[in-house]
Amino acid sequence: MPSRDLMIDTADGRCPATLFLPDTRPEDPETGVILYMDAFGPRPALVEMAERIANAGHLVLLPDLFYRHGEYGPFDVKTAFSHEETAKQIKGMMGDTTQAMTQSDSRAFIDVLAKEGAQSIGTVGYCMGGGRAINAAAAYPDEIKAAASFHGGGLASDAEDSPHRKADKLKARIYVGSAGVDNSFPPEQSARLEQAFRSAEVDYAIENYVGMKHGWTVPDLSVYDAVGAERHWRRLLTLFSETLGSGSSAQQQPIA
Repeated sequence: MPSRDLMIDTADGRCPATLFLPDTRPEDPETGVILYMDAFGPRPALVEMAERIANAGHLVLLPDLFYRHGEYGPFDVKTAFSHEETAKQIKGMMGDTTQAMTQSDSRAFIDVLAKEGAQSIGTVGYCMGGGRAINAAAAYPDEIKAAASFHGGGLASDAEDSPHRKADKLKARIYVGSAGVDNSFPPEQSARLEQAFRSAEVDYAIENYVGMKHGWTVPDLSVYDAVGAERHWRRLLTLFSETLGSGSSAQQQPIA
């Protein structure tokens, strides 16, 4: 699959990213997707996921949100949180890379996709990227048409930058896929998020993946579930097909 490594100029420096292009680029309109990473950063598993979205007919940008921290990793994703040193490093980068920083960076990400010809843009985020995908849609409501979060944490927390507080800024269609049991997004947060979306008249769906664990969609994680991951792909590609206006029909499957 065609791809290009980029260095994107942001307000805070230069962000490494990879742009994935579909093998057959759709003629009209071009569509773009920003993939917001999980806590372990860009790596082959996320490249595989970006390629699958690109195979559905979209330009896909995979940026390294931790670029402010310089070089890091690669991590053994199955054991990283079991070791004090790497756990501390990852949690530190997560905490120091604020939602506001990612929102600012997202301006540059959108501009890259627009320069490549994307006329409609969607976002998707996993784990720490889930809330960022939604907050980006709130920050740039006239450009981001769809946003999806899978096993995103803190989507309706007490934090000032919690995504549920931005519901009234959203124009995009929102999809939230939550793990069956996930301490980072407990039932009370799900209820709070739904109330915020309903009150703001957001076009949304929140779906509970019963039996799935936090991280079930990402193929290199120990909790990966192939059946649950395929269900996530059906939801995600259908969302983008319906909202962004393009994509390969061969890749779309009905929601079931």
